[in-house]
Amino acid sequence: MNLSAIVSVAGKPGLWKALVQNKTGFVLESLDAQKTKLIANLSTSKLAALDEITIFGDDEDIKLKDVLERVKAAANVPDAKADGTTLRNFFREVAPGHDEEKVYASDMKKIINWYNILKELPLFNEAPAAAPEAGEGDKAAATKVTEKPKPVAKKPSAPKAQATKVSAPKNPSKKG
Repeated sequence: MNLSAIVSVAGKPGLWKALVQNKTGFVLESLDAQKTKLIANLSTSKLAALDEITIFGDDEDIKLKDVLERVKAAANVPDAKADGTTLRNFFREVAPGHDEEKVYASDMKKIINWYNILKELPLFNEAPAAAPEAGEGDKAAATKVTEKPKPVAKKPSAPKAQATKVSAPKNPSKKG
């Protein structure tokens, strides 16, 4: 699942794809059917990248990406408008160890809504672009097959003109 360019904008419904970054913010496009464009100024808008969002856990926070993977593998996903107990039971299955006091029903509804938006997109099923780790790039460069350069056929060149040697008298003022 590749969520690297997908963001949530505070105060705006749905999810947005970051198209371009400019000096003051981002140009975003909604993931719904309207494909609405939005210019989000970083000084006035709060953006949250989905690949960086975590859910409160009892011991440590749970990445949203991991929860969405488990929701994708779940047999039956409840409707986002289901009651709180149904959502809580579902979240116990897909996000075991989440902090039940800090994760509210509204948070669970939002995550299920996001899942319903994302499941139709091709990027939801593609692998994220992994950056090469330190040392891994050297290994990849060493195992990369390089082709030998093909010999270039020389063009027949015109015969060189013989330069004629002209002897000039030596300058009498110089000793030499």
